[in-house]
Amino acid sequence: MVPLYVQYMGSEAYGLVGFFAMLQAWFQLLDMGLTPTMVRTAAQFNGGAIDALSLRKLLRALEGIFIAVALLGGIAILLGSEAIATGWLKVQLLPLEEVRNAIMIMAVIIALRWVCGLHRGVINGFERLVWLSNFNIVMATARFVLVIPFFVYVGTSPTEFFSYQLLLAVIELIVLVVQAYRLLPNVDVSQRIQFQWEPLSSVLKFSISIAFTSSVWVFVTQTDKLILSNLLPLKDYAYFTLAVLVASGVMVISGPISSALLPRLTKLSAEGNDGELIRLYRNATQMVSVIAIPLALVLTFFAEQVLWAWTGDANIARNVAPTLTLYALGNGILALAAFPYYLQFAKSDLKLHLIGSALFLVLLIPALIWSTMQYGVIGAGYAWLGANVIYFLVWVPKVHESFFKGLHAKWILQDVGVIGLFNFFSCLAIKALVDFPQSRMQVLFVIVIISVSLLLISLLSSSFLRIQLHNKWEAFNWK
Repeated sequence: MVPLYVQYMGSEAYGLVGFFAMLQAWFQLLDMGLTPTMVRTAAQFNGGAIDALSLRKLLRALEGIFIAVALLGGIAILLGSEAIATGWLKVQLLPLEEVRNAIMIMAVIIALRWVCGLHRGVINGFERLVWLSNFNIVMATARFVLVIPFFVYVGTSPTEFFSYQLLLAVIELIVLVVQAYRLLPNVDVSQRIQFQWEPLSSVLKFSISIAFTSSVWVFVTQTDKLILSNLLPLKDYAYFTLAVLVASGVMVISGPISSALLPRLTKLSAEGNDGELIRLYRNATQMVSVIAIPLALVLTFFAEQVLWAWTGDANIARNVAPTLTLYALGNGILALAAFPYYLQFAKSDLKLHLIGSALFLVLLIPALIWSTMQYGVIGAGYAWLGANVIYFLVWVPKVHESFFKGLHAKWILQDVGVIGLFNFFSCLAIKALVDFPQSRMQVLFVIVIISVSLLLISLLSSSFLRIQLHNKWEAFNWK
């Protein structure tokens, strides 16, 4: 939908949308590991590790913290809206009053979505993923697709756009709160649940671990965007945002598998079923590899063609393609490098993740700041790619071997390596042999054919999915 946003709103106004996404990500620093803790606690209740009263007491304590943080954070952004509009952002065409109003509305949206995250965590922990997925589809469609008729019949100014998003944020919060409380177990009516600090003490160590790693994640993924939002004119920042958005498709597609994986791995660990845990862990790795590797390589090898087919703007495609190449490849590696974290999360042992995240932060942030200041978006892209490569090659095997001896060799060779190598050499051959046409629709058609071909190669390269396809085929023939 982004090309339509740029068409209706203009490049500079779309830059505000990118700034909003970055601001919302930085707000996650205040999470302090509490949302993942809620997911884990609900999953533990499902596994029989805690009782209903403990679960509800923890939720009530976390709700008090989330509401307080939402109020304080929202008010801080409201008070700083004037300074952001006039002092931080490089606005050239938009009226400053319009920008200031948009930032004030952003503050309220961010606060509401912040509280949504806690109750979404409850639903995720109870593994009601089909319901949650359907709801997310509805909200995403309303947020990103139905805004186009809103542009046509209401208006396209930043204030109008963010007012529409505010209405959806209110609806989203109400529905998530109602559904979360429907899933909570009943307790004795005489046991009135009040806000208490005590329930937090049992999860404090785990929450602090998650808080640190979450903070590292925000610093790592958002520092470049924060710096560039100040260095670049808002229009150029919009183009950078566009490149990062396309590259994030790798994580968007692989993310739902990870969301389903965490509570199930935690449940298996609580039951002491390590054999099934490892089987699921490796099978899920193959599923993510089949999805993420082809997408990352298509965006890496054919970045300019993808952008041209998507936007229809040759200038945007030419300027954004180098940045997209670096971020897409980095995100593809990240989608796989995240798996050891899932293993540590399930085992409630994040010591190695804390150490790895600290080292990652110490090495990356100075490099990211320096490269961004010196070389702009390209420097940021190389820093992002390099950091993910080092982490994948150095730290992932250490974590695997610390939990299960012999796991990493099988994981890297059988679950990742085979799929990755087949796709990589296929992309090299396609790059050398295919001469892309000049027509935009023809380019789109060729990209689709390449993507489907790589997906089929990935499916056939995965031992787990080959077995699944074979079983489905046998069942179909038997019927």
